[in-house]
Amino acid sequence: MRAALSEPADRSSRRRSEVPEATVARLPVYLRALHALADRGLTTVSSEALAASTGVGSAKLRKDLSHLGSYGTRGVGYDVAELVSHISAALGLGRRRAVVLVGVGNLGHALAGYGGFDERGFCVVGLFDVDPARVGEQVAGLVVRHLDALPEAVRSTGASIGVIATPAAAAQPVCDRLVAAGITSVLNFAPALLQVPPGVDVRKVDLSNELQILSFHEHRKAVALVEQDDRHTPRGVSA
Repeated sequence: MRAALSEPADRSSRRRSEVPEATVARLPVYLRALHALADRGLTTVSSEALAASTGVGSAKLRKDLSHLGSYGTRGVGYDVAELVSHISAALGLGRRRAVVLVGVGNLGHALAGYGGFDERGFCVVGLFDVDPARVGEQVAGLVVRHLDALPEAVRSTGASIGVIATPAAAAQPVCDRLVAAGITSVLNFAPALLQVPPGVDVRKVDLSNELQILSFHEHRKAVALVEQDDRHTPRGVSA
């Protein structure tokens, strides 16, 4: 039988607090796959099919979902709409969340105009920079303001998430100002390790690191091809 979606508040909050970070990191992947299944008109999905579409082992997927109290139905699988609702609730996506972004260079421009934020319930409510050439510019319907205006903007919008898209040297000072303004979660695109006080969460997105990891895999594939060619190339016969 499938576990009930409603449960006492203390049990629900305790369950969320016990969800491993690795599981939390995979929940958005499951959610994206479920949305794709729903768009195709599918109403149920087996753990094996959902796992295959996300690149996660089925046993790991079932364990992840069990942390949320979602066990599916034997012989049927998971109800897609129900699982979307369940994961969305666990991720706190039942309400729109205001986001401020600091650093409106090329990356900041792209992030500000990214439509996927709004589709998933995140609304960019403020853009900030210290470059006089940027301040006053209009990007994605918002006017870029000086970083000094950040505290007032956080208060007036209720923003709790800040995005840092600055050069590395500016990332920590900007993070400090975000935290001082009341931001409690930070998404950092700068190649810098941030120090934050207890109660503030940081997620780091290092694009150069990701490219280097892909370079590693490309290198290994190239080496494997060379080794394969060597094994199939006829050896010369010495006189």
